[in-house]
Amino acid sequence: MSESVIADFVGQFNSEVASRSDPIKGRVVLSQKRLVLAASEDDKLTIPLDSIFDIAIGQVPPDLGDFFQSTVTVAFERNGKRLVAAVEADDEKIEKFGTVLFKAIINGTDTTVKERARVGGRVTDEGFKRANLFLKPGSVEFRRDDGSFVIELETVSDFERTTREIQGADRPVLVVRHMMDGTAVTTEAALATSRKMSILGRYLRREYSELMEQLRKIELTKGKKEVLVAIYSTGDMEGMPLASILGKDSSEVSMLLQDLEEDGLIQDGADGPTLTPTGQVVASRHLEDVNA
Repeated sequence: MSESVIADFVGQFNSEVASRSDPIKGRVVLSQKRLVLAASEDDKLTIPLDSIFDIAIGQVPPDLGDFFQSTVTVAFERNGKRLVAAVEADDEKIEKFGTVLFKAIINGTDTTVKERARVGGRVTDEGFKRANLFLKPGSVEFRRDDGSFVIELETVSDFERTTREIQGADRPVLVVRHMMDGTAVTTEAALATSRKMSILGRYLRREYSELMEQLRKIELTKGKKEVLVAIYSTGDMEGMPLASILGKDSSEVSMLLQDLEEDGLIQDGADGPTLTPTGQVVASRHLEDVNA
């Protein structure tokens, strides 16, 4: 293939195109335009990237054979039919392959983005601007002529897909609610096709679910929630330390702060403890719990 290769490894694969009942060993080659599953020189399946409409990791249709969990399954269109192919390898290879496949399809995608469509509960007068979308480790970057901006996934509190009328046409729009510079904001991004929106949504759900799983492992006691919300709302203001704000003993607050730091929710700042990006999301979610 003329385009540059971005992944090339040996794995097992099967597809609904092939007549075989069990997976076969061969080369998996990914370029910027296509995915090739080659059992031999004469036995190859070429899947153009622009024909792929879904990607799943760890999920394989049962009729493609018995696979381990370390798999990437792609759904694609071929001659008017919707088909699937599955690739299996070791955990590390599959993790890397899944990531580069998402990037190969999404990176550089034209988008129309409205940064800070909402700030807190206030709707801004920001307009949609053209940008190119790129997936980065733990983040999504929008590159515009007037500068780029990044949404860190650990700062996201929620996202959803909807439709907006943009320049007289209904467009699929991704609405992302996240923290930026300590403030809750909403960013809206419109993609030209539903296909890429679906693949982007799949990527975000996967990355976001992993982050949420990490948060679910954190034991948030009532005391921890109160400290988080206090820092989120007021900080450790000079002359009014957290212990006074919370009405707690200073030694108790110190222990709670230490626990929250170990949880990755707060960090030391020049003016006292501050919330990490993840801590900001967690605190904003528990405002009503503490104030109820």
